[in-house]
Amino acid sequence: MPTSAYDIARLCSLARLRLDEQERQSVERDLDRIIHMVDAIAAVATDAVDPLAHPLDANARLRHDQVTERVDRDALQRGAPATRDGLYLVPRVIE
Repeated sequence: MPTSAYDIARLCSLARLRLDEQERQSVERDLDRIIHMVDAIAAVATDAVDPLAHPLDANARLRHDQVTERVDRDALQRGAPATRDGLYLVPRVIE
């Protein structure tokens, strides 16, 4: 299904773009090629193909989930202008 001038105008309006006639024709050709490519991909029979998690036959090496460092909250909050009960105090911005 080829794109129409209305389609291009609507897309430009939604994207807040202003195209001159040469740019509009270029975009129309590009969109027609993209739509043709998507239609060609959609026409491929994939009923007997299992979905893949990854295109390569690769396994991720996982490490053990272990805590490797501790956070010293008091040291981090020492430079803050105001804290209370381990929380940072900030000025109210909504009244």
